[in-house]
Amino acid sequence: MSGTTLNPPGGAITSPAAPALPQDGDKVSGRTKVAVAAGMLGAFMAVLDIQITNASLKDILGSLSATQEEGSWISTAYLVAEIVVIPLTALFMRVFGARTYMMGTTALFLLFSTLCGAAWNLESMIVFRMMQGFTGGALIPMAMTLVMAKLPPSKRAIGMALFGLTATLAPSMGPTLGGYLSELYGWPSIFYINWVPGLLLIGGIAYGLDAEKTQLKLLRNADWTGIAFMALGLGCLTIFLEEGNSKDWFESGFIIAFAALSLVGVLGWVVTSATRAEPFVNLRLYGQRNFLVSTALSAVFGMALYGSSFLLPLFLGQIAGYSPMQIGEVIMWAGLPQLMIMPFVAKLSSKVDNRILCSFGLLLFGVSCLMNAYMDATTGYDQLLWSQVVRALGQPFIMLTLSNFAMQGIAPKDMPSASSLFNMTRNLGGSIGIALLATTLSQREHFHSARLGEAINSFAPATQERIAALTQAFVGKGYEAGMAADQALKAIDGIVRRESYVMAYNDGFFIVSAVLLACIAVLWLSDKVKSPASGGAGAH
Repeated sequence: MSGTTLNPPGGAITSPAAPALPQDGDKVSGRTKVAVAAGMLGAFMAVLDIQITNASLKDILGSLSATQEEGSWISTAYLVAEIVVIPLTALFMRVFGARTYMMGTTALFLLFSTLCGAAWNLESMIVFRMMQGFTGGALIPMAMTLVMAKLPPSKRAIGMALFGLTATLAPSMGPTLGGYLSELYGWPSIFYINWVPGLLLIGGIAYGLDAEKTQLKLLRNADWTGIAFMALGLGCLTIFLEEGNSKDWFESGFIIAFAALSLVGVLGWVVTSATRAEPFVNLRLYGQRNFLVSTALSAVFGMALYGSSFLLPLFLGQIAGYSPMQIGEVIMWAGLPQLMIMPFVAKLSSKVDNRILCSFGLLLFGVSCLMNAYMDATTGYDQLLWSQVVRALGQPFIMLTLSNFAMQGIAPKDMPSASSLFNMTRNLGGSIGIALLATTLSQREHFHSARLGEAINSFAPATQERIAALTQAFVGKGYEAGMAADQALKAIDGIVRRESYVMAYNDGFFIVSAVLLACIAVLWLSDKVKSPASGGAGAH
Protein backbone atom coordinates (compact mmCIF):
# COMPACT_ATOMS: atom_id res chain seq x y z
CA MET A 1 0.00 0.00 0.00
CA SER A 2 1.38 3.34 -0.96
CA GLY A 3 2.73 5.59 1.75
CA THR A 4 3.27 8.60 -0.49
CA THR A 5 -0.27 9.51 -1.47
CA LEU A 6 -1.19 12.85 0.07
CA ASN A 7 -4.75 13.85 0.83
CA PRO A 8 -6.24 17.09 2.14
CA PRO A 9 -6.69 17.42 5.92
CA GLY A 10 -10.39 16.58 5.61
CA GLY A 11 -9.66 13.19 4.05
CA ALA A 12 -9.98 9.98 5.99
CA ILE A 13 -6.87 8.33 4.62
CA THR A 14 -3.48 9.94 5.05
CA SER A 15 0.16 9.10 4.73
CA PRO A 16 2.52 9.27 7.66
CA ALA A 17 3.90 12.52 6.25
CA ALA A 18 0.54 14.24 6.14
CA PRO A 19 -0.33 15.95 9.48
CA ALA A 20 -3.97 15.00 9.26
CA LEU A 21 -4.33 12.45 12.04
CA PRO A 22 -5.82 14.24 15.09
CA GLN A 23 -3.83 14.23 18.30
CA ASP A 24 -4.91 14.40 21.95
CA GLY A 25 -5.87 17.96 22.79
CA ASP A 26 -7.40 18.51 19.36
CA LYS A 27 -11.03 19.50 19.59
CA VAL A 28 -13.50 17.20 17.85
CA SER A 29 -15.60 19.45 15.63
CA GLY A 30 -19.31 19.09 15.11
CA ARG A 31 -18.65 18.13 11.48
CA THR A 32 -16.37 15.28 12.55
CA LYS A 33 -18.94 13.98 15.03
CA VAL A 34 -21.60 14.01 12.31
CA ALA A 35 -19.30 12.20 9.87
CA VAL A 36 -18.38 9.48 12.38
CA ALA A 37 -22.03 9.03 13.41
CA ALA A 38 -23.01 8.74 9.74
CA GLY A 39 -20.32 6.11 9.24
CA MET A 40 -21.72 4.10 12.16
CA LEU A 41 -25.19 4.30 10.67
CA GLY A 42 -23.84 2.90 7.41
CA ALA A 43 -22.08 -0.01 9.11
CA PHE A 44 -25.22 -0.80 11.13
CA MET A 45 -27.35 -0.75 7.96
CA ALA A 46 -24.95 -3.06 6.08
CA VAL A 47 -24.68 -5.63 8.90
CA LEU A 48 -28.43 -5.48 9.51
CA ASP A 49 -29.13 -6.44 5.90
CA ILE A 50 -27.19 -9.70 6.32
CA GLN A 51 -29.84 -10.98 8.73
CA ILE A 52 -32.96 -9.00 7.91
CA THR A 53 -34.20 -11.38 5.18
CA ASN A 54 -34.06 -14.47 7.43
CA ALA A 55 -37.34 -13.81 9.25
CA SER A 56 -39.12 -13.02 5.98
CA LEU A 57 -37.59 -15.72 3.78
CA LYS A 58 -40.73 -17.87 3.69
CA ASP A 59 -42.84 -14.95 2.44
CA ILE A 60 -40.18 -13.93 -0.10
CA LEU A 61 -39.88 -17.46 -1.48
CA GLY A 62 -43.66 -17.79 -1.73
CA SER A 63 -43.92 -14.53 -3.67
CA LEU A 64 -41.07 -15.49 -6.02
CA SER A 65 -42.23 -19.13 -6.45
CA ALA A 66 -38.92 -20.51 -5.22
CA THR A 67 -37.97 -23.49 -3.05
CA GLN A 68 -36.15 -23.31 0.28
CA GLU A 69 -32.91 -24.59 -1.29
CA GLU A 70 -33.09 -22.06 -4.13
CA GLY A 71 -33.84 -19.32 -1.62
CA SER A 72 -30.57 -19.90 0.21
CA TRP A 73 -28.88 -18.05 -2.66
CA ILE A 74 -30.63 -14.84 -1.59
CA SER A 75 -28.40 -14.72 1.49
CA THR A 76 -25.39 -16.34 -0.18
CA ALA A 77 -25.30 -13.73 -2.97
CA TYR A 78 -25.21 -10.87 -0.46
CA LEU A 79 -22.49 -12.51 1.64
CA VAL A 80 -20.28 -13.34 -1.37
CA ALA A 81 -20.35 -9.76 -2.66
CA GLU A 82 -19.85 -8.28 0.79
CA ILE A 83 -16.84 -10.44 1.68
CA VAL A 84 -15.21 -9.56 -1.67
CA VAL A 85 -15.67 -5.79 -1.41
CA ILE A 86 -14.46 -5.40 2.18
CA PRO A 87 -10.74 -5.94 1.33
CA LEU A 88 -11.13 -3.59 -1.67
CA THR A 89 -12.35 -0.72 0.47
CA ALA A 90 -8.84 0.56 1.28
CA LEU A 91 -8.05 0.86 -2.45
CA PHE A 92 -11.34 2.54 -3.35
CA MET A 93 -10.97 5.07 -0.53
CA ARG A 94 -7.56 6.06 -1.89
CA VAL A 95 -8.91 6.31 -5.43
CA PHE A 96 -12.13 8.26 -4.80
CA GLY A 97 -11.61 9.72 -1.33
CA ALA A 98 -13.72 8.77 1.69
CA ARG A 99 -16.44 11.38 1.05
CA THR A 100 -17.10 10.55 -2.60
CA TYR A 101 -16.85 6.80 -2.13
CA MET A 102 -19.15 6.63 0.90
CA MET A 103 -21.80 8.81 -0.70
CA GLY A 104 -21.58 6.98 -4.03
CA THR A 105 -21.67 3.45 -2.63
CA THR A 106 -24.57 4.37 -0.31
CA ALA A 107 -26.58 5.81 -3.20
CA LEU A 108 -26.05 2.58 -5.16
CA PHE A 109 -26.92 0.52 -2.07
CA LEU A 110 -30.27 2.34 -1.84
CA LEU A 111 -30.91 1.77 -5.55
CA PHE A 112 -30.28 -1.97 -5.30
CA SER A 113 -32.28 -2.19 -2.06
CA THR A 114 -35.25 -0.72 -3.91
CA LEU A 115 -34.78 -3.18 -6.77
CA CYS A 116 -34.68 -6.07 -4.25
CA GLY A 117 -38.09 -4.97 -2.98
CA ALA A 118 -39.39 -4.87 -6.56
CA ALA A 119 -37.79 -8.18 -7.66
CA TRP A 120 -40.03 -10.11 -10.06
CA ASN A 121 -38.40 -13.56 -9.82
CA LEU A 122 -35.68 -15.43 -7.92
CA GLU A 123 -32.96 -14.67 -10.47
CA SER A 124 -33.54 -10.91 -10.30
CA MET A 125 -33.59 -11.04 -6.49
CA ILE A 126 -30.24 -12.87 -6.39
CA VAL A 127 -28.61 -10.37 -8.77
CA PHE A 128 -29.93 -7.36 -6.84
CA ARG A 129 -28.92 -8.88 -3.50
CA MET A 130 -25.41 -9.43 -4.82
CA MET A 131 -25.16 -5.79 -5.93
CA GLN A 132 -26.63 -4.69 -2.60
CA GLY A 133 -23.89 -6.62 -0.78
CA PHE A 134 -21.14 -5.21 -3.00
CA THR A 135 -22.21 -1.63 -2.37
CA GLY A 136 -23.17 -2.02 1.30
CA GLY A 137 -20.24 -4.17 2.44
CA ALA A 138 -17.79 -1.29 2.01
CA LEU A 139 -19.60 0.71 4.69
CA ILE A 140 -18.48 -1.68 7.46
CA PRO A 141 -14.69 -1.17 7.38
CA MET A 142 -15.10 2.50 6.40
CA ALA A 143 -16.85 3.22 9.70
CA MET A 144 -13.95 1.74 11.65
CA THR A 145 -11.42 3.67 9.53
CA LEU A 146 -13.24 6.94 10.22
CA VAL A 147 -12.93 6.37 13.97
CA MET A 148 -9.18 5.82 13.72
CA ALA A 149 -8.50 8.61 11.22
CA LYS A 150 -10.84 11.37 12.41
CA LEU A 151 -10.91 11.06 16.21
CA PRO A 152 -8.01 11.84 18.58
CA PRO A 153 -6.71 8.83 20.58
CA SER A 154 -8.57 9.79 23.78
CA LYS A 155 -11.90 9.77 21.94
CA ARG A 156 -11.42 6.53 20.03
CA ALA A 157 -12.73 4.30 22.82
CA ILE A 158 -16.25 5.72 22.50
CA GLY A 159 -15.90 5.61 18.71
CA MET A 160 -14.90 1.96 18.83
CA ALA A 161 -17.75 1.32 21.26
CA LEU A 162 -20.22 2.71 18.73
CA PHE A 163 -18.61 0.64 15.99
CA GLY A 164 -18.87 -2.43 18.21
CA LEU A 165 -22.58 -1.82 18.56
CA THR A 166 -23.02 -1.93 14.78
CA ALA A 167 -21.37 -5.35 14.70
CA THR A 168 -23.21 -6.92 17.65
CA LEU A 169 -26.53 -5.08 17.81
CA ALA A 170 -27.43 -5.41 14.12
CA PRO A 171 -27.44 -9.26 14.01
CA SER A 172 -29.76 -9.25 17.04
CA MET A 173 -32.08 -6.58 15.65
CA GLY A 174 -32.19 -7.96 12.09
CA PRO A 175 -34.70 -10.78 12.72
CA THR A 176 -36.71 -8.49 15.03
CA LEU A 177 -37.01 -5.63 12.55
CA GLY A 178 -37.51 -7.98 9.61
CA GLY A 179 -40.27 -9.88 11.40
CA TYR A 180 -42.17 -6.73 12.40
CA LEU A 181 -41.90 -5.07 8.99
CA SER A 182 -42.90 -8.20 7.09
CA GLU A 183 -45.92 -8.85 9.27
CA LEU A 184 -47.12 -5.24 9.25
CA TYR A 185 -46.21 -4.01 5.76
CA GLY A 186 -45.12 -7.01 3.68
CA TRP A 187 -41.63 -8.28 2.89
CA PRO A 188 -40.63 -5.55 0.35
CA SER A 189 -40.64 -3.07 3.25
CA ILE A 190 -37.49 -4.69 4.72
CA PHE A 191 -35.60 -3.31 1.72
CA TYR A 192 -37.39 0.02 1.38
CA ILE A 193 -36.67 0.90 5.03
CA ASN A 194 -33.01 1.37 4.06
CA TRP A 195 -33.88 4.77 2.57
CA VAL A 196 -34.24 6.28 6.05
CA PRO A 197 -30.70 5.57 7.35
CA GLY A 198 -29.27 5.78 3.83
CA LEU A 199 -30.34 9.39 3.23
CA LEU A 200 -29.19 10.36 6.73
CA LEU A 201 -25.82 8.76 5.96
CA ILE A 202 -25.38 10.62 2.67
CA GLY A 203 -26.31 13.92 4.32
CA GLY A 204 -23.99 13.34 7.27
CA ILE A 205 -21.00 12.43 5.11
CA ALA A 206 -21.63 15.33 2.71
CA TYR A 207 -21.61 17.72 5.67
CA GLY A 208 -18.90 16.10 7.79
CA LEU A 209 -16.10 15.22 5.35
CA ASP A 210 -14.13 17.40 2.96
CA ALA A 211 -13.89 16.42 -0.68
CA GLU A 212 -10.65 14.81 -1.83
CA LYS A 213 -9.06 14.72 -5.23
CA THR A 214 -9.96 11.63 -7.26
CA GLN A 215 -6.89 9.58 -8.22
CA LEU A 216 -8.10 7.25 -10.96
CA LYS A 217 -4.51 6.49 -11.97
CA LEU A 218 -4.29 4.30 -8.87
CA LEU A 219 -6.79 1.94 -10.53
CA ARG A 220 -4.47 1.53 -13.53
CA ASN A 221 -1.56 0.61 -11.26
CA ALA A 222 -3.58 -1.53 -8.85
CA ASP A 223 -2.69 -5.15 -8.09
CA TRP A 224 -5.42 -6.58 -10.33
CA THR A 225 -3.91 -10.07 -10.23
CA GLY A 226 -4.13 -10.07 -6.45
CA ILE A 227 -7.65 -8.62 -6.58
CA ALA A 228 -8.76 -11.37 -8.99
CA PHE A 229 -7.28 -14.09 -6.77
CA MET A 230 -8.91 -12.50 -3.69
CA ALA A 231 -12.34 -12.32 -5.33
CA LEU A 232 -12.05 -15.90 -6.55
CA GLY A 233 -10.84 -17.23 -3.21
CA LEU A 234 -13.21 -15.42 -0.85
CA GLY A 235 -16.22 -15.67 -3.18
CA CYS A 236 -15.83 -19.41 -3.74
CA LEU A 237 -15.07 -20.00 -0.06
CA THR A 238 -18.29 -18.24 0.95
CA ILE A 239 -20.34 -20.28 -1.56
CA PHE A 240 -18.65 -23.46 -0.31
CA LEU A 241 -19.58 -22.61 3.30
CA GLU A 242 -23.11 -21.36 2.64
CA GLU A 243 -24.19 -24.15 0.26
CA GLY A 244 -22.09 -27.06 1.54
CA ASN A 245 -24.52 -28.47 4.11
CA SER A 246 -27.55 -28.47 1.78
CA LYS A 247 -25.51 -30.29 -0.90
CA ASP A 248 -23.94 -32.80 1.50
CA TRP A 249 -20.47 -31.26 1.33
CA PHE A 250 -17.88 -33.36 -0.50
CA GLU A 251 -20.50 -35.75 -1.85
CA SER A 252 -21.29 -32.96 -4.33
CA GLY A 253 -19.09 -32.19 -7.35
CA PHE A 254 -20.35 -28.60 -7.19
CA ILE A 255 -19.02 -28.16 -3.67
CA ILE A 256 -15.70 -29.89 -4.45
CA ALA A 257 -15.18 -27.53 -7.38
CA PHE A 258 -15.79 -24.43 -5.24
CA ALA A 259 -13.54 -25.77 -2.46
CA ALA A 260 -10.71 -26.22 -4.98
CA LEU A 261 -11.27 -22.77 -6.50
CA SER A 262 -11.29 -21.13 -3.07
CA LEU A 263 -7.98 -22.78 -2.22
CA VAL A 264 -6.42 -21.62 -5.50
CA GLY A 265 -7.75 -18.09 -5.01
CA VAL A 266 -6.63 -17.65 -1.39
CA LEU A 267 -3.16 -19.10 -2.03
CA GLY A 268 -2.79 -16.95 -5.16
CA TRP A 269 -3.80 -13.86 -3.17
CA VAL A 270 -1.26 -14.58 -0.44
CA VAL A 271 1.56 -15.22 -2.93
CA THR A 272 0.89 -12.09 -5.03
CA SER A 273 0.60 -9.94 -1.89
CA ALA A 274 3.92 -11.28 -0.58
CA THR A 275 5.75 -10.61 -3.85
CA ARG A 276 4.31 -7.16 -4.59
CA ALA A 277 5.74 -4.02 -2.99
CA GLU A 278 2.35 -2.26 -2.83
CA PRO A 279 -0.52 -4.80 -2.60
CA PHE A 280 -4.09 -3.46 -2.58
CA VAL A 281 -4.47 -4.60 1.03
CA ASN A 282 -1.58 -5.26 3.38
CA LEU A 283 -1.65 -8.93 4.42
CA ARG A 284 1.69 -8.45 6.18
CA LEU A 285 -0.30 -7.04 9.10
CA TYR A 286 -1.02 -10.64 10.09
CA GLY A 287 2.65 -10.80 11.05
CA GLN A 288 1.96 -8.53 14.04
CA ARG A 289 1.09 -10.67 17.06
CA ASN A 290 -1.69 -8.50 18.47
CA PHE A 291 -3.32 -8.13 15.08
CA LEU A 292 -3.08 -11.87 14.39
CA VAL A 293 -4.58 -12.81 17.77
CA SER A 294 -7.34 -10.19 17.52
CA THR A 295 -8.37 -11.19 13.99
CA ALA A 296 -8.34 -14.90 14.89
CA LEU A 297 -10.56 -14.19 17.89
CA SER A 298 -12.69 -11.90 15.71
CA ALA A 299 -13.32 -14.88 13.42
CA VAL A 300 -14.33 -17.02 16.41
CA PHE A 301 -16.50 -14.20 17.73
CA GLY A 302 -18.16 -13.99 14.30
CA MET A 303 -18.79 -17.75 14.42
CA ALA A 304 -20.45 -17.43 17.83
CA LEU A 305 -22.32 -14.20 17.06
CA TYR A 306 -23.86 -15.32 13.78
CA GLY A 307 -24.05 -18.96 14.87
CA SER A 308 -26.16 -18.19 17.94
CA SER A 309 -28.29 -15.83 15.82
CA PHE A 310 -28.78 -18.77 13.44
CA LEU A 311 -29.61 -21.47 16.00
CA LEU A 312 -32.09 -19.70 18.27
CA PRO A 313 -34.54 -18.39 15.62
CA LEU A 314 -34.44 -21.81 13.97
CA PHE A 315 -35.27 -23.50 17.28
CA LEU A 316 -38.10 -21.08 18.04
CA GLY A 317 -39.61 -21.48 14.59
CA GLN A 318 -39.26 -25.26 14.30
CA ILE A 319 -39.80 -26.46 17.87
CA ALA A 320 -41.79 -23.69 19.59
CA GLY A 321 -43.75 -22.73 16.46
CA TYR A 322 -43.10 -19.00 16.91
CA SER A 323 -43.99 -16.48 14.21
CA PRO A 324 -41.25 -14.16 12.85
CA MET A 325 -42.55 -11.35 15.07
CA GLN A 326 -42.50 -13.56 18.18
CA ILE A 327 -38.97 -14.72 17.34
CA GLY A 328 -37.92 -11.09 17.03
CA GLU A 329 -39.29 -10.31 20.49
CA VAL A 330 -37.00 -12.98 21.97
CA ILE A 331 -33.90 -12.15 19.92
CA MET A 332 -34.06 -8.41 20.62
CA TRP A 333 -33.02 -9.02 24.25
CA ALA A 334 -29.58 -9.99 22.94
CA GLY A 335 -29.34 -6.46 21.57
CA LEU A 336 -31.14 -3.86 23.65
CA PRO A 337 -29.06 -4.13 26.87
CA GLN A 338 -25.93 -3.44 24.79
CA LEU A 339 -27.05 0.16 24.39
CA MET A 340 -26.78 0.63 28.14
CA ILE A 341 -23.58 -1.32 28.78
CA MET A 342 -21.42 -0.07 25.88
CA PRO A 343 -20.62 3.44 27.30
CA PHE A 344 -19.55 1.79 30.57
CA VAL A 345 -17.30 -0.65 28.69
CA ALA A 346 -15.77 2.22 26.68
CA LYS A 347 -14.87 4.10 29.86
CA LEU A 348 -13.52 0.97 31.54
CA SER A 349 -11.36 0.06 28.54
CA SER A 350 -9.03 3.02 29.20
CA LYS A 351 -8.45 1.99 32.82
CA VAL A 352 -8.34 -1.82 32.79
CA ASP A 353 -6.16 -4.24 30.82
CA ASN A 354 -8.31 -5.08 27.79
CA ARG A 355 -7.36 -8.75 28.08
CA ILE A 356 -9.26 -8.87 31.38
CA LEU A 357 -12.30 -7.15 29.87
CA CYS A 358 -12.31 -9.39 26.81
CA SER A 359 -11.93 -12.50 28.99
CA PHE A 360 -14.95 -11.35 31.01
CA GLY A 361 -16.94 -10.83 27.80
CA LEU A 362 -15.99 -14.26 26.43
CA LEU A 363 -16.98 -15.80 29.78
CA LEU A 364 -20.42 -14.13 29.73
CA PHE A 365 -21.04 -15.01 26.07
CA GLY A 366 -19.93 -18.61 26.71
CA VAL A 367 -22.12 -18.92 29.80
CA SER A 368 -25.14 -17.54 27.90
CA CYS A 369 -24.72 -20.25 25.26
CA LEU A 370 -24.33 -22.84 28.00
CA MET A 371 -27.66 -21.61 29.42
CA ASN A 372 -29.21 -22.42 26.03
CA ALA A 373 -27.67 -25.91 25.99
CA TYR A 374 -30.40 -27.30 28.30
CA MET A 375 -33.57 -26.41 26.37
CA ASP A 376 -36.59 -28.67 25.97
CA ALA A 377 -39.63 -28.63 23.72
CA THR A 378 -41.48 -26.24 26.04
CA THR A 379 -38.69 -23.62 26.15
CA GLY A 380 -39.90 -20.18 25.08
CA TYR A 381 -39.69 -16.46 25.77
CA ASP A 382 -39.65 -16.67 29.57
CA GLN A 383 -36.95 -19.33 29.73
CA LEU A 384 -34.72 -17.64 27.13
CA LEU A 385 -34.89 -14.07 28.41
CA TRP A 386 -32.00 -14.22 30.87
CA SER A 387 -29.64 -16.07 28.55
CA GLN A 388 -30.23 -13.33 25.97
CA VAL A 389 -29.54 -10.60 28.53
CA VAL A 390 -26.30 -12.28 29.66
CA ARG A 391 -25.24 -12.54 25.99
CA ALA A 392 -25.98 -8.86 25.47
CA LEU A 393 -23.87 -7.91 28.48
CA GLY A 394 -20.89 -9.94 27.27
CA GLN A 395 -20.70 -9.02 23.58
CA PRO A 396 -19.67 -5.33 24.00
CA PHE A 397 -16.68 -6.35 26.15
CA ILE A 398 -15.48 -8.60 23.31
CA MET A 399 -16.07 -6.40 20.29
CA LEU A 400 -14.63 -3.18 21.71
CA THR A 401 -11.49 -4.80 23.11
CA LEU A 402 -10.79 -6.88 19.99
CA SER A 403 -11.01 -3.67 17.94
CA ASN A 404 -8.48 -2.06 20.29
CA PHE A 405 -6.12 -5.02 19.97
CA ALA A 406 -6.41 -5.00 16.18
CA MET A 407 -5.68 -1.30 15.71
CA GLN A 408 -2.98 -0.94 18.40
CA GLY A 409 0.36 0.04 16.84
CA ILE A 410 -1.01 0.19 13.27
CA ALA A 411 0.65 2.86 11.10
CA PRO A 412 -1.73 5.52 9.68
CA LYS A 413 -1.23 4.34 6.11
CA ASP A 414 -2.22 0.77 7.13
CA MET A 415 -5.39 1.68 9.05
CA PRO A 416 -7.74 1.06 6.10
CA SER A 417 -6.07 -2.34 5.49
CA ALA A 418 -6.31 -3.26 9.18
CA SER A 419 -9.97 -2.28 9.30
CA SER A 420 -10.75 -4.24 6.11
CA LEU A 421 -8.97 -7.41 7.25
CA PHE A 422 -10.44 -7.28 10.77
CA ASN A 423 -14.01 -6.98 9.50
CA MET A 424 -13.49 -9.44 6.65
CA THR A 425 -12.25 -12.03 9.14
CA ARG A 426 -15.24 -11.54 11.44
CA ASN A 427 -17.75 -11.92 8.59
CA LEU A 428 -15.90 -14.95 7.24
CA GLY A 429 -15.99 -16.45 10.72
CA GLY A 430 -19.76 -15.94 10.71
CA SER A 431 -20.12 -17.94 7.48
CA ILE A 432 -17.88 -20.70 8.87
CA GLY A 433 -19.86 -20.80 12.12
CA ILE A 434 -23.23 -21.10 10.42
CA ALA A 435 -21.91 -23.80 8.06
CA LEU A 436 -20.44 -25.85 10.90
CA LEU A 437 -23.54 -25.50 13.08
CA ALA A 438 -25.91 -26.39 10.24
CA THR A 439 -23.90 -29.55 9.60
CA THR A 440 -23.68 -30.34 13.32
CA LEU A 441 -27.43 -29.85 13.70
CA SER A 442 -28.15 -32.31 10.89
CA GLN A 443 -25.66 -34.94 12.07
CA ARG A 444 -26.58 -34.76 15.75
CA GLU A 445 -30.30 -34.97 14.93
CA HIS A 446 -29.65 -38.22 13.06
CA PHE A 447 -27.53 -39.50 15.96
CA HIS A 448 -30.10 -38.67 18.65
CA SER A 449 -32.95 -39.95 16.51
CA ALA A 450 -31.20 -43.31 16.15
CA ARG A 451 -30.44 -43.52 19.87
CA LEU A 452 -34.01 -42.64 20.85
CA GLY A 453 -35.31 -45.12 18.29
CA GLU A 454 -33.26 -47.85 19.97
CA ALA A 455 -34.64 -46.90 23.37
CA ILE A 456 -38.27 -46.83 22.25
CA ASN A 457 -38.71 -50.53 21.58
CA SER A 458 -42.18 -51.56 20.42
CA PHE A 459 -41.99 -54.58 22.75
CA ALA A 460 -41.23 -52.45 25.81
CA PRO A 461 -44.22 -52.19 28.22
CA ALA A 462 -43.91 -48.40 28.53
CA THR A 463 -43.96 -47.97 24.75
CA GLN A 464 -46.93 -50.32 24.37
CA GLU A 465 -48.84 -48.39 27.02
CA ARG A 466 -48.11 -45.07 25.29
CA ILE A 467 -49.20 -46.42 21.90
CA ALA A 468 -52.38 -47.85 23.41
CA ALA A 469 -53.23 -44.54 25.10
CA LEU A 470 -52.64 -42.58 21.89
CA THR A 471 -54.67 -45.10 19.87
CA GLN A 472 -57.61 -44.72 22.25
CA ALA A 473 -57.30 -40.95 22.00
CA PHE A 474 -57.51 -41.08 18.20
CA VAL A 475 -60.43 -43.54 18.37
CA GLY A 476 -62.15 -41.00 20.61
CA LYS A 477 -61.69 -38.43 17.85
CA GLY A 478 -63.56 -40.64 15.38
CA TYR A 479 -60.73 -42.61 13.74
CA GLU A 480 -61.22 -46.32 12.89
CA ALA A 481 -59.12 -48.71 14.99
CA GLY A 482 -56.55 -49.42 12.26
CA MET A 483 -56.23 -45.75 11.31
CA ALA A 484 -55.99 -44.76 14.99
CA ALA A 485 -53.10 -47.20 15.51
CA ASP A 486 -51.26 -45.72 12.49
CA GLN A 487 -51.81 -42.19 13.80
CA ALA A 488 -50.47 -43.23 17.21
CA LEU A 489 -47.26 -44.56 15.62
CA LYS A 490 -46.89 -41.35 13.60
CA ALA A 491 -47.34 -39.31 16.78
CA ILE A 492 -44.62 -41.34 18.52
CA ASP A 493 -42.33 -40.83 15.53
CA GLY A 494 -43.05 -37.08 15.60
CA ILE A 495 -42.14 -36.88 19.30
CA VAL A 496 -38.88 -38.74 18.65
CA ARG A 497 -37.96 -36.38 15.81
CA ARG A 498 -38.85 -33.33 17.87
CA GLU A 499 -36.82 -34.44 20.87
CA SER A 500 -33.84 -35.41 18.70
CA TYR A 501 -33.87 -31.92 17.17
CA VAL A 502 -34.06 -30.31 20.60
CA MET A 503 -31.02 -32.29 21.72
CA ALA A 504 -29.19 -31.35 18.51
CA TYR A 505 -29.85 -27.64 19.15
CA ASN A 506 -28.55 -28.10 22.69
CA ASP A 507 -25.39 -29.73 21.30
CA GLY A 508 -24.89 -26.76 18.98
CA PHE A 509 -25.06 -24.25 21.80
CA PHE A 510 -22.76 -26.38 23.94
CA ILE A 511 -20.13 -26.42 21.17
CA VAL A 512 -20.33 -22.62 20.77
CA SER A 513 -19.96 -22.22 24.53
CA ALA A 514 -16.92 -24.51 24.68
CA VAL A 515 -15.17 -22.68 21.83
CA LEU A 516 -15.78 -19.26 23.41
CA LEU A 517 -14.46 -20.35 26.80
CA ALA A 518 -11.38 -21.94 25.19
CA CYS A 519 -10.61 -18.63 23.45
CA ILE A 520 -9.90 -17.00 26.82
CA ALA A 521 -6.55 -18.83 26.92
CA VAL A 522 -5.70 -17.76 23.33
CA LEU A 523 -6.46 -14.14 24.15
CA TRP A 524 -3.62 -13.97 26.67
CA LEU A 525 -1.06 -14.53 23.88
CA SER A 526 -1.57 -10.86 23.01
CA ASP A 527 0.14 -7.87 24.62
CA LYS A 528 -1.45 -5.72 27.29
CA VAL A 529 -3.56 -2.94 25.74
CA LYS A 530 -5.73 -0.14 27.10
CA SER A 531 -7.80 2.42 25.22
CA PRO A 532 -5.92 5.74 25.31
CA ALA A 533 -7.12 8.03 28.08
CA SER A 534 -6.80 11.77 27.64
CA GLY A 535 -3.12 12.42 27.05
CA GLY A 536 -2.25 8.78 27.73
CA ALA A 537 -0.76 6.00 25.72
CA GLY A 538 -2.68 3.10 24.38
CA ALA A 539 -0.29 0.22 24.92
CA HIS A 540 1.85 -0.78 27.86
